[in-house]
Formats: sequence, structure tokens, C-alpha cells
Amino acid sequence: MASNGNGRGGLLSAGGVLSIIVGVFEVIGGGLIAALMALSIPFWQPKLPFYPDFGDFLGAKLTIVIIAGIVVAVLGIVAIVGGISAIRRKSFGLSLAGAICALPSGILGILAVIFVSLAKGEFVTEE
Repeated sequence: MASNGNGRGGLLSAGGVLSIIVGVFEVIGGGLIAALMALSIPFWQPKLPFYPDFGDFLGAKLTIVIIAGIVVAVLGIVAIVGGISAIRRKSFGLSLAGAICALPSGILGILAVIFVSLAKGEFVTEE
């Protein structure tokens, strides 16, 4: 990859930006799911034909969906922190963990992991 003059390529920056973008969407999506279910606000239309009836969440099912939303939001926070670490070129482990937490998004998460992994040599090593 072409360098920008200071010995740094763009793969690590691209991986960090992808991790941050995916992390923001995970935080918003997971937080929205958890909040809507905690407030018992349906986000599906169970009265429409061919839609599953998710309006009757009671007890454990409601709790599982709230926990799943919180887990997705936490994965998003780790992805954002890892993306910032990748852009700052501080910690390869944290950057890779953030990219891995972006994996549930699909192709953007896969690209983030590939870019961060390929740019391992760009991290600052402490001696």
C-alpha cells in the first residue's frame, strides 16, 4: 500500500475507521433494542401478515433480548476503542480485539480484521 510520507500505510487507518463505524452502529442498534424492550415498546409489527408475532415477550424471553442488546452495545464500545487504538497505532492487541468485535456486522467487520492484521508492523513497539 502506498505510504503517506511518514512510513505509514493506509491499511491500519482503514481498519480503525471501519471498526469505529461498525462500533457506532452496534452501540446504537444494541442500545435501541435493549431500551425498546426494557420499555416494552414493540419494534416489530405483529399484526401484519407473514411477520412473526414478537409482541408477547414475557419473562425470560424479554430478559434475553435485553441482555443481547446490551452485549451488542458492549461489543460496539470495544470496537470503537479498538478503532481509536488502531488509528493512534498504540496497541495491536486492543486494535485486533476491536476489529474482532466488529465482526457481527458482516463484511465491514471482516475487512477491519484483515486490514488490522495486515498492518501489524505499523504499531509502535515499546522497548
